[in-house]
Amino acid sequence: MRMTIGYIAIGLLLPLCLFFWIGTNKEYKSVLTFNEALSATIDVNQSFPSQTSFLVDKNGDRYAQGSSEMRYYAEEDQLPEFLKDIIIYSEDRNFYDHIGFDAGAIIRAVVKNLVFTHIQQGGSTITQQLARNLYLTQEKTYNRKLTELVYAYELEQSLTKEEILQGYFNIIYFSNGVYGIRSASLYYFQQELEDLSSAQLAFLAAIPNNPGKYDPVDHFNAAKERQERLIDLMVLENKIPAEEGENIKAEKINLNLFESIDHYPDYAVYVEHELMELIAESEGYAKKIKQADSKEKAERIQKALTKRTDQILQSGVTIHTALDPALQRENVRTLQNHLPYEGVEGASVMIRNETREIVSVVGGKDYKKYNFNRSFQALRQPGSTIKPLLVYGPYIEQFQPALSQKIDASDYCKEDYCPENYGGARYKDVSLARAFLLSLNTPAIRLLEKTGVEQAHDYLTPFSFNHTEKSDETLASAVGGFTYGMSPLEMTDAYTSFIDGGYSRSHAIVKVTDDQGNLLYEWPKNSVTVWSPKTTSKMRELLSQAALSGTGKPAYVTKPYVGIKTGTTNQYFDYWTIGLTDEYTTGVWVGHDLPKSMETIELDRPAHAIWRDMMQ
Repeated sequence: MRMTIGYIAIGLLLPLCLFFWIGTNKEYKSVLTFNEALSATIDVNQSFPSQTSFLVDKNGDRYAQGSSEMRYYAEEDQLPEFLKDIIIYSEDRNFYDHIGFDAGAIIRAVVKNLVFTHIQQGGSTITQQLARNLYLTQEKTYNRKLTELVYAYELEQSLTKEEILQGYFNIIYFSNGVYGIRSASLYYFQQELEDLSSAQLAFLAAIPNNPGKYDPVDHFNAAKERQERLIDLMVLENKIPAEEGENIKAEKINLNLFESIDHYPDYAVYVEHELMELIAESEGYAKKIKQADSKEKAERIQKALTKRTDQILQSGVTIHTALDPALQRENVRTLQNHLPYEGVEGASVMIRNETREIVSVVGGKDYKKYNFNRSFQALRQPGSTIKPLLVYGPYIEQFQPALSQKIDASDYCKEDYCPENYGGARYKDVSLARAFLLSLNTPAIRLLEKTGVEQAHDYLTPFSFNHTEKSDETLASAVGGFTYGMSPLEMTDAYTSFIDGGYSRSHAIVKVTDDQGNLLYEWPKNSVTVWSPKTTSKMRELLSQAALSGTGKPAYVTKPYVGIKTGTTNQYFDYWTIGLTDEYTTGVWVGHDLPKSMETIELDRPAHAIWRDMMQ
């Protein structure tokens, strides 16, 4: 009888409510029918895919989550019947009978809310709660509540009751960033659902009604009291015997909290950045952005890419990376140990030569997750570290001179551009080898002139320098004068071309697999030849001599092979040390976030010391 009266009342009230709802939602005026708008919004097939994704290191061990939220999906057969009963009887006892909303419950809620003049009680069914979490907001307005009714009805038409219940269990919030019942089981007890006792299941069922009030970590007693009320309800409904209910209430609840996996933030943040690039390349976003005929269109495509990346990170993927945990820990410590100066920051990148995999990334001396990551976000003037890539490599490739060939190292002046050698030192003719050894500026500019500025810059094209401009093609570029500059990652990556003359962009991500282990993404294996064997051999010899007795000497390490190039920018704003051994290619940058002179610490050679200790 109560249900019948409720349906009649709703039937009378619904037209009036619809009138107000349509009047306050202008967006629905632009569509032909409400059902068309609703169908465009609801995609049942995309309703419940959210799961936590993980990053794993070279050994397959997890070290970070793809988001701060915890989401594990529970299949229908993983949901215990006791859990279903306790939720249905406490949240929506007419779940199997209604069409998405409970008319009687809504009438009671309306009456109570009119008494209090604002929304106190929602009268929401499980289906409504699912609709709200999937498609709507949590605001308490009558407009949202009415929209919720229609969405709930649509879900009831599209899904079975069991599918709705399964969706509900997988999307509801359990406090502390935990979504879904399986996630709650793993987070609060570190056990799968099938291994929980009735007392533990009832304890978890107590949380979603008010996740803040019944947070087990901060309000354990409140959660326990609600758990006992739920068990009493189960006894009252004859779902369990009274004696069993007392035994369940008497069982002690011991939390065993899951420790969030969030190690190596420097590396993890870069991996998330690279994942977006990998998706962009694999699914055509990068090409579309490049071909966009307006800034607005490019921004729209970028937003779509960001949304797609978030979708992948919420789908339970495993991102397999080349991270070497031991090297990462040691490199972080090394950078911290050599930068005791206030305000002076640093960054480093280490790449394994054989595979071109990025094994370590340090984004700052005290890096916190999602802060500015200097390893790939800081664009700085490269100083003399650009000379092997832009000056000596192209010159040798084009003319194949002997390293003993003489080059004019005297003062240079062209129009108003009059660069000096480091420290104002003056020379006459020097050999190519000596000019490189001492990192002299005036010979470098003359070599760039002989090669041709434009032709020399063409040699930078294969590398992943994302912020070079046509306006950078000046003589000043020979000594590191660029509009924006390069990141430590970009510079280190380019130096891998001196391993064997070939270049294949270095990556941290090895592959991405779905929750079933199926391959989703991996970087294509392609390499281009940058330097001929003769040029590569001569460049490696120049780098080796610079490490042994030139500007790189303070960073020298005893290895079968070691080659180093250093750089110091004008006014001592940046210190660079980049080089390679037989195993790794590593780049180190030291400087202030806002460029500031570091002349007072020049003799400490911090970038040299960091590189040396990392490469020991």
